Amino acid sequence: MTEEYQCWQCGQALKGLILPLSRREECGECGADQHVCKMCVHFDGRYCTEQRAEPPNDKEKANFCDYFAPKANAYSGGYVDKSAAAKAKLAALFGDEPAAPADKANESAQHKAKTPAELAEEKLRKLLGGD
Repeated sequence: MTEEYQCWQCGQALKGLILPLSRREECGECGADQHVCKMCVHFDGRYCTEQRAEPPNDKEKANFCDYFAPKANAYSGGYVDKSAAAKAKLAALFGDEPAAPADKANESAQHKAKTPAELAEEKLRKLLGGD
């Protein structure tokens, strides 16, 4: 039985993969590297569980790990603004109201999960003066 692999970043099905996975393998949808810690069976979400491996600093960049084995269920959901989530938890802890967004457009945009590619495009458009 062939396992169905998904991009760890966007969840797109990775079809036609040739195993062992090349270090240069990328997602056709979002362009994310696939030979990364977050796509490996030995990665538990924070650390590498393979004792002989020397883990890289950046868990989202392609690496040369000899112990890499792709994980079929590597996708764990869309982009989450960790800073906003932490601030909301802190506000709830002290009984404060979470900071309100400036306008309704920002409020709906914050609730919608955006991929890193969408966030980068949004920043680029703001930088170049486009809306």
